[in-house]
Amino acid sequence: MRAIFRMNFIFSMGHGEMRRRFTLLLLLFVSSLPLYAKQSEVTGLRIWSAPDHVRLVFDADAQIAHKIFTLKAPDRLVLDLKNATLTEHLPNPTKENKIIRGMRSAVRDKTDMRVVFDLNSAVKPKSFSLKPNREYGHRLVIDLYDDKIAASRRSKPVKTAKTVGQRDVVIAVDPGHGGEDPGARGRKGTFEKDVVLAIGRKLVAMINQQKGMRALLIRDGDYYLGLRKRIAKAREHQADLFVSIHADAFHDPRVRGSSVYTLSRSGASNEVARWLAERENSADLVGGVSLEDKDDMLASVLLDLSQIGTLQAGSEAASRVFRQLKTLGKTHKRRVQQAGFVVLKSPDIPSMLVETAFISNPEEERRLRESGHQRKVAKALMKGILDYFRYQPPPGTWLAANQAPRKHVISPGDTLIAIANRYRVSVNRLRNANELKGDTIRIGQVLQIPGG
Repeated sequence: MRAIFRMNFIFSMGHGEMRRRFTLLLLLFVSSLPLYAKQSEVTGLRIWSAPDHVRLVFDADAQIAHKIFTLKAPDRLVLDLKNATLTEHLPNPTKENKIIRGMRSAVRDKTDMRVVFDLNSAVKPKSFSLKPNREYGHRLVIDLYDDKIAASRRSKPVKTAKTVGQRDVVIAVDPGHGGEDPGARGRKGTFEKDVVLAIGRKLVAMINQQKGMRALLIRDGDYYLGLRKRIAKAREHQADLFVSIHADAFHDPRVRGSSVYTLSRSGASNEVARWLAERENSADLVGGVSLEDKDDMLASVLLDLSQIGTLQAGSEAASRVFRQLKTLGKTHKRRVQQAGFVVLKSPDIPSMLVETAFISNPEEERRLRESGHQRKVAKALMKGILDYFRYQPPPGTWLAANQAPRKHVISPGDTLIAIANRYRVSVNRLRNANELKGDTIRIGQVLQIPGG
C-alpha cells in the first residue's frame, strides 16, 4: 500500500519538480565520488653551479607540493613531488657540478613522483617555489649547500680590521644577476647576466695589472648570488670600493646611454633601522666600536656618522667613473643618480652601481655583445677607479705611501673638518701639515694634504 502511495505521489508531481529533484540527486551522487586533480607536469630541470652550492630549478605547469629530506650512508637527497609526473627526460646533473653523482626517479602511490639524488658529500638543502615571470613559468627551486664548505665558513671569522702596512687597495667587482636570474634581455636574445660578467672579468684583469691595486670578482660564473651575500663577500675581503655592473632596459628601444648610481640618503636612513636590529653583529660597521652597550639614539648617531663618510667617498668615486663613461658616448643622465639599490647599502664600503648601456636598445645591445666594446667599458671603469684612488688613497696602502703631494685651494663654504673628511685624514694631521694653530682658514688659501 505504501509503495502504491509513493508511486502515486511521484506521478502526481509536475515534470519541472521531477527534473529539479533528479538534478539534486545527481549532484549529491557526483559529489560523493572521489575527486582526482590533474597531475602537475614537471617539464624540465636547469642546474646552476656556484662556489658554495648547487641550484636545481624544476620547471612545471603549476605549483607543486613537495617535501625534501636527506639520508646518510650513503649521502642522498630525496625529493617527493605530490600529484606530479615527469614529462621530459631530465638532464644528467653529474656533468654540471661536483656535489651530485647520480639521479633517479620513480612513481609513488600511482600519482606522486620521487626523485633521489646520490651525493658526493652531505648537504644542507633549502627549497622554495617561484611564481611565473616574463622568462619562466612555475618553478620549484632547491639549493644544495655543501656541508663541509658551510662548516668551514661558520668557523672562520670575518676579518674587518685593515692590516697595517703598504697593503693593496681592494676593489670588489660585482656583475649583476646570474643563473636563474638572467636580468634584462635584448631583442636578439642577449642576457644582461652574460655581458656584465664579461665586462666584470675584463675589469678585474685590468685592475690587477695596476701597482697597489687588487680586484675581487664577486660572481665568477653563471649562478645566482643574493644581494646581501654580495655585500657580505665584499666586506669579508675588506674591499675599499664596491662596483656593481648592470645593463639597463626600457620599454622604449630608443632610450640609450650609461648611468651611474650611488645610494640615496633616504635609502641610507632606512637601512640604519636594520643595522640597529642586528647591533651585536654590527661592531665593525663603525670602526670596531661596539654597539651592544649603546642606547638606540647613540647607536643610530654612530652608524649615521660612519655612513656619511662612506656616502661621500662613494659619490666621489662614482663621479670620476661617470666622467670616464662620458668619453664612450652618450650618457642617459647628465650627472650621477641616487637610488636605494640593496647592493649599495654597505655602511663601510663606498659603493656604486653602473648601468653600462640599455640592452633594450638594438644598437647598444650589439655593442654590448662585442668583446672590443666590453673592453672599452671596462677600461673606462678602471680609469675612473684609478683616478679616485690616486686622488684619495686609503691610509696604510701602497698608493697612499707613494702618492704625489696633494694640495687643496680653499673655496667658499669649506671647513677644516669637511676638507679632512674629503681627503680621509685627521684634522690634527691637516693642522700639523699646514702649521695651523686653529680651525680658521681663508678663501684662496692653499693647504697641503698629508699622505696616507
